[in-house]
Amino acid sequence: MADSTSSMPPRPVKTLQKQWLEALAAMHYVLAFVVLVPFSVFLLLFLLFTRLWSLSVLCMLWIYLDRHTPSQGGRRFVWPRTWAIWKHQRDYFPIKLVKTAELPPSQNYVLGAHPHGVMCTGAFSNFLTESNDFSQLFPGLQPWIATLTRFFYIPIFRDYIMIGGLRPVSRQSLDFVLSLPQRGQAMVIMIGGGKELLSTAPGRHLVKLHDRKGFVRLALRHGASLVPVYSFGENDIFKTKAFIEGSWQYQCQSLYHKITRLPFYIFWGRGLFSPNSWGLLPLPVPITTVVGGPIPVPQCSSPSEEQVDHYHRLYMDALERLFEEHKESCGVPASTHLTFF
Repeated sequence: MADSTSSMPPRPVKTLQKQWLEALAAMHYVLAFVVLVPFSVFLLLFLLFTRLWSLSVLCMLWIYLDRHTPSQGGRRFVWPRTWAIWKHQRDYFPIKLVKTAELPPSQNYVLGAHPHGVMCTGAFSNFLTESNDFSQLFPGLQPWIATLTRFFYIPIFRDYIMIGGLRPVSRQSLDFVLSLPQRGQAMVIMIGGGKELLSTAPGRHLVKLHDRKGFVRLALRHGASLVPVYSFGENDIFKTKAFIEGSWQYQCQSLYHKITRLPFYIFWGRGLFSPNSWGLLPLPVPITTVVGGPIPVPQCSSPSEEQVDHYHRLYMDALERLFEEHKESCGVPASTHLTFF
């Protein structure tokens, strides 16, 4: 009897050029947050004490005059979604997008994305780029991702993230999107936020959701269907140093986050030139983003706590079912279960 593996098509071998393009694409995404954010702030402050101080003043004036733009439409362009760099980033891990149900464009949606991970790589790649052909898989939907409001006060970086469709995670910003006359708006929110980030660790599936109900109120105000989303592998692309909740290190992290509203977390991947060295290049672990079915929500301008709790419970149950149904096909052991905290 012939070996069954002999009939399997051979896996394509990546050229050295392709491997480098993938690694540089993955590194670009990391550096945009780790380097561009502090560099932009440093440059703004540094120029204040040079003969070019007027540039910093003009920049701060522009940010002030333009402060409402991120919450009112932004400056989104279609062409950045189709950059070739996103395809290379997708292939590096690789990243996949799985559709489990139809999301008709006649409705608006609030997508809760889990887990946060270190950099929300799966959600960014699948919803803000066409690396996995989102517009073909979900025709008629306009995806947005909400992120930290303070990012939109950082020069250079604010404009870079606006062109892709990132928006402040503020009530004004989210209400604006879901109030647009054109239906099919899909607002993606990383529900766990910074608190969930502090619990990120390889092999861990913790979701900060018990006390996160603002997204449910948002959905009720606009009658937007709730959609659970889970990215398997998101927590595994970096090694992390997670401190025990209640420890002084964890308290310091929490205090920093409370004061600055920015996360401070210790993580590392592999080196750019050697897989056996430390660095900021993510580990090439597959990420599979599974989009669940919609949970219909009635429109109610002033939802009661009972309504909020009811749909919050429905959402948690749907997310747990989504995890259980797809975990084994995504490499998660059958004995592993989703933990809410």
